[in-house]
Amino acid sequence: MPDFTERRRMMVDTQIRPSDVTKYPIIEAMLAIPREKFVPDAQREAAYADQNVDLGGGRVLMEPRTLAKMLDAVNLQSDELVLDVACGLGYSTAVAARIAQMVIGVEEDESMAADAQELLSETGADNAIVHTGLLADGAAEHGAYDVILIQGGAEDIPAALLDQLKDGGRIAALLVNGALGEVKVGYKSGGRISWRFEFNAGAPVLPGFAAAQEFAL
Repeated sequence: MPDFTERRRMMVDTQIRPSDVTKYPIIEAMLAIPREKFVPDAQREAAYADQNVDLGGGRVLMEPRTLAKMLDAVNLQSDELVLDVACGLGYSTAVAARIAQMVIGVEEDESMAADAQELLSETGADNAIVHTGLLADGAAEHGAYDVILIQGGAEDIPAALLDQLKDGGRIAALLVNGALGEVKVGYKSGGRISWRFEFNAGAPVLPGFAAAQEFAL
């Protein structure tokens, strides 16, 4: 049987720490959450690889480094409410829930959402729930949020999501422009978002996050 505990330790030692992620809550969370449980059975051997893991339907679980650096960049705190958009099978939600006060995962694939809720319960994430609905709509009924995390590529951030961020809150998104992807953190102040570049990464553009097509006569 694979020793997934050892693979988790190796993931942290070879992917997370060398990426300048040193905050103890992030390290502890990524050592504690069994990533192999949050991927399709056929992908378990790839769960700890330094790459995105295919979830099917054009969706991926982003590589461990990307999630860790996103959490580091938003400086997630223990008293904060988090919206985790496109949570898939719930890994990112489970990791964030080890750090934050409460996490709301959003997943529009009903089967993945149901599996995610079950996996969160199995792994003791009692401060996390999964909201089933369109990714671009978020979960306004549970907000407003201190932090919003988007688990996939985005050419455009829907206004509905930005409206759910508290003034003074932060949003982390992988903004895609052609073949390039840049993770940026947006800081909301006075109802406006100012963005700061953090690092490069890649992932497919999520449903509802593609840029509007411009038509010319």
